[in-house]
Amino acid sequence: MTSSAEHTPERPDGAAAADVSATPARRGRVRARRAAVMAVPATLAAAGLAVLTAQGALGVQFAISGMPFTVTATELNGTGFAQFGGLDEMAEGSPNAGDTGGQVLVVTSVIKNATLTKLCQSVDLGGTNLVIRAGEGSQKVSASDLTTDSTELTGDAAFNNIEIGNDASTLDKAGPKGRGPKGVFSQQSDTVHIANLRQTNYATTAGVFKLPGLKLGFSGSGC
Repeated sequence: MTSSAEHTPERPDGAAAADVSATPARRGRVRARRAAVMAVPATLAAAGLAVLTAQGALGVQFAISGMPFTVTATELNGTGFAQFGGLDEMAEGSPNAGDTGGQVLVVTSVIKNATLTKLCQSVDLGGTNLVIRAGEGSQKVSASDLTTDSTELTGDAAFNNIEIGNDASTLDKAGPKGRGPKGVFSQQSDTVHIANLRQTNYATTAGVFKLPGLKLGFSGSGC
């Protein structure tokens, strides 16, 4: 076996590592985290449905901040629903990484078209909360290609024509954005309804996101 003094390891992208001796503990945590993603199923709280393992797939295509935020709505209705496991990554050296190796195991939910009633989103900034509210009047919040990466989701859920146990790469009800990596456990349905929705999210993306009656401000309490 070639020693570290004789050979400079390469990172997965092919670039040489700058200082191997300075980062072995962090790399060990990253490898352990990835192993956990492949081996340990996560459980979705809504309706007791199992969601499952992802093999290093990213739920979003940007580096997350690593600060979780809360999303609530009195009601969510959607057409074209898909769900599968994922792994989000923080920027290199993020102060929010802690002992995670900069990675967060998430459940990725994709809804082709969604409406939400009385949406509230808040993030704890330490001593105060940034709070966003919308859709509290007659007009509801609406979104297309809505994707959320969550570590917790609760509510009273109902699905129409649900399929559980699909290979994530074959999903077709939520469009191209609703497909996950090959070999990953997933589920999909024609429609989804969740009352009293509450999520802990690390990322949200949408093709179009309309927020009627938007209110943004700071508060001593979150959603």
